[in-house]
Amino acid sequence: MLEHILNEKQKSLRKEVVDFVRWVPKSLILNMDKDAVRYPTEFLKEAGRRNLLGLRFPKELGGRGLLWQDEIIALEEIGVLGSSLACLYSLVSIVGEAINKFGTDYQKENYLIPMLKGEKFCAEALTEPRGGSDFFGCTTTARKQGDYFILNGQKRFVVGAEGADFFMVYAKTDEGAAPHKSMSVFLVDRDSGVRSEYIYGLMGTRGGGAGRIVFKDVKVSEKNLVGRLNGGAEIFYQMMIPERMTTASGAIGTAKSALSIAAKYSTRRKAFGKFIRDFEAVSFKIADSITSIDAVSSLVYSTAIAIDSGAEAGYVRRLVSESKKLSTETAWRVVNDAMQIMGGIGYTDIFPIERMLRDIRLMMIWTGTNEIMDLIIQHEYFKASEFEKGRTRDYEEDASESDKKEEIVFE
Repeated sequence: MLEHILNEKQKSLRKEVVDFVRWVPKSLILNMDKDAVRYPTEFLKEAGRRNLLGLRFPKELGGRGLLWQDEIIALEEIGVLGSSLACLYSLVSIVGEAINKFGTDYQKENYLIPMLKGEKFCAEALTEPRGGSDFFGCTTTARKQGDYFILNGQKRFVVGAEGADFFMVYAKTDEGAAPHKSMSVFLVDRDSGVRSEYIYGLMGTRGGGAGRIVFKDVKVSEKNLVGRLNGGAEIFYQMMIPERMTTASGAIGTAKSALSIAAKYSTRRKAFGKFIRDFEAVSFKIADSITSIDAVSSLVYSTAIAIDSGAEAGYVRRLVSESKKLSTETAWRVVNDAMQIMGGIGYTDIFPIERMLRDIRLMMIWTGTNEIMDLIIQHEYFKASEFEKGRTRDYEEDASESDKKEEIVFE
């Protein structure tokens, strides 16, 4: 985060998070990357002990009552640990958003409060084997039976398939309705019969127990229905804010750490009798990385202000999508350039750049691919007729032969 933006309370928060980040053992990061650790419960417990989980949620529930402008500061610092720990830290913000905004007192008491204490671990079950970006093509069903719903189906790529105590699950509750009006959201306890049937071998972002879970006649109490019946779309659209803002902030943290490693290396490594930072091929890459990180930090912070101020939903949706797209693509470029600056040693596990490269690749896919972000960005722009707004003059007339209307043919 750009230093001049932060107030004293935010700087104090950042220091707290930096202290926590320093506490994280190197062995945990390495063992997660080896899949020797499948779910880092102690990491989340320690974050809970330090009251660093779910910062935006009300104090009476265990949060700190902060804003997005504050939370992204914490998320950026957590991002230097890599995408696995950043993702697990972020899931509290993501799942907690649904419970805080749409949940009942019972759900807050039994799920949100212990989650913020680091005593209960959550996971989000969105993607299905037959659908990735086609979220509303969901085939998992929940059929009402007395005071319960009977859940059948499966979800995959669930971070916490191994390790989470409960899952936030989207399921179809009205198979005859239009896709956007047919789904509901449930909090499903692992011990209610959820089976984790496959744990994926991921290229990067390891150690979060990502896998496929199966529901076969799982009984879910109607008390665990989040929001209204068939109101899943409303929750999904709200959830995309924390989904994408946590990704955007975490990606910036990863980019900053990669840049720091490469820049420091360039001041010590010599070639042809000179430090390599003195070569423009190196120093210009560093300059581009610094500029790109500063630019995307400004966008993400501006987006946080828009959310906090209650800006129009379509406008927020556009900015959030821009933030997720630009931050992940920036991080990918910065990490690649860091590896190029370092040469062959950057491609080994002597430095963590190769792990960052493997980690960051997933961020351009999860929480909606960057191609989906493009669809949302242009859709919201055209829907709001942004290309017509704010005109101080008719720009189209600023051409020497703009009066030749017969030459302007649209059909």
